[in-house]
Amino acid sequence: MSYTALYRKFRPAEFEDVKGQDHIVTTLKNQIKSGRIGHAYLFCGTRGTGKTTVAKIFARAVNCEHPVDGSPCGECEMCRNIAAGTYMNVVEIDAASNNGVDNIRSIREEVEYRPAQGRYKVYIIDEVHMLSIGAFNALLKTLEEPPEYVIFILATTEVHKIPITILSRCQRYDFRRITIDTIAARLNELMKKEQVEVEERAIRYIAKAADGSMRDALSLLDQCIAFHIGEKLTYDKVLDVLGAVDTDVYSRLLRRMIDRDVKGVLQTVNDLVMEGKELAQLTTDFTWYLRNLLLAKSSDNMEDVLDVSTENLAQLKEEAQMIESDALMRYIRIFSDLSNQLKYATQKRVLLEVALIRICVPQMETRQDTLLERIRALEEKVEKGLTVQAQAPVYRTQDPQEAGNLQESEQPRREIPQALPEDVKEVAKNFRMIANEASGMLKVYLRQARLSVGNAGQLQIILPDDLAAGVVGTEEHKKEIQDLIAEKTGKQMEIEVGKVEQGRRFEDSFVDLEQLIHMDITVED
Repeated sequence: MSYTALYRKFRPAEFEDVKGQDHIVTTLKNQIKSGRIGHAYLFCGTRGTGKTTVAKIFARAVNCEHPVDGSPCGECEMCRNIAAGTYMNVVEIDAASNNGVDNIRSIREEVEYRPAQGRYKVYIIDEVHMLSIGAFNALLKTLEEPPEYVIFILATTEVHKIPITILSRCQRYDFRRITIDTIAARLNELMKKEQVEVEERAIRYIAKAADGSMRDALSLLDQCIAFHIGEKLTYDKVLDVLGAVDTDVYSRLLRRMIDRDVKGVLQTVNDLVMEGKELAQLTTDFTWYLRNLLLAKSSDNMEDVLDVSTENLAQLKEEAQMIESDALMRYIRIFSDLSNQLKYATQKRVLLEVALIRICVPQMETRQDTLLERIRALEEKVEKGLTVQAQAPVYRTQDPQEAGNLQESEQPRREIPQALPEDVKEVAKNFRMIANEASGMLKVYLRQARLSVGNAGQLQIILPDDLAAGVVGTEEHKKEIQDLIAEKTGKQMEIEVGKVEQGRRFEDSFVDLEQLIHMDITVED
């Protein structure tokens, strides 16, 4: 016999088996017991919360010959026929593939005839928001005044796409996301029936990863069991199958971010990539980890809200004392934005690394919520006795008409050095080849670089914006460039990293070194 997926095998057959939707189940059972059955229902909510399941149970209950407390008995001829799919008067329609006017017109023709068996004809239209405007209009009249023996149950995940004329004719029921506790309890119950040994920690992780969907939880559990067939399903095995990361890794990553250890965080990312971890899942889980940190920092009485073990709670409270609330909220903002970007990105690793560098180097950001972080970074450098370099003066773009009226002496201009050292010339001629030998992220940004020369004869690498200059200007990347130049010339060369001010052109503030030595400029996008 072929295998049946868990979510199909354990689909609830009566209202008592439906979990997490008590407000809906109670109302529908009361309607059946009192005979106050409506003619049109709208079930809306996120995927996997029980909309279609409840609709099928309701269809059996209204036709059941001996309902028990509002639920179908499951034993009478009507219940057995409907469960087997041989009862012709319970019709399930997928509106995603049957969304035309003709499909709805056929329903209008069918409702004219009374059911040969049972009391009600029940039409379950799944994903009803996919119907065309013409189909909605064709359904409208039938939905408004159907025969007394017809019930429509419309199910959708996107209720905002349904016309108000349809909404006003239905009883609306909103299915809620199912809590982690409810999903975990159901999974434990089913695993006992299946005689599969599973760690409680593994069950709770799957319940959290399901994001409120019982069907998703069962599918994930099915996947994990299949990968480790016949073995005890542990927390580590679940992480391995789902490409997720243990919380200890998040702790190490956070501590390196707090220390502004760019090399350390990038090495952590590299290790995770080499282990085959899913970076989008990593970002989502780490955002959740940061959320737990913020809650732990906000109050001492968060044990009931934080879904973590006693050991992890103690670790969270320790780390919460290591970071300021404004910095933590900045981390959450950056990673929340990153989660949205990763959904459609092809270079997930690059985006993640850039986000981590922005966190470790707050000077790269100009947002107001980063100001305190930038001040703290400077204070840390002063405390460690490091030299804090002053930034070059910023020439802000003025109104074009005003700019035209400025005196020539007021315009910032760079003087051309009297002569260029031969070493600088050689590097400039070969810079594109040298840049191609740089590491992944650095190579990407160096493709956008222009070359200039300082008054002291040093090589200047000019980037188009703050982000690019911040990445290339880190001590690690500057040293990498100097090492590559040393390999080519056999000499150490002083370099500076700068950027083009917003609203200005490169030529306004810098001498174009490549033009100066009569070379073609090759700037890659």
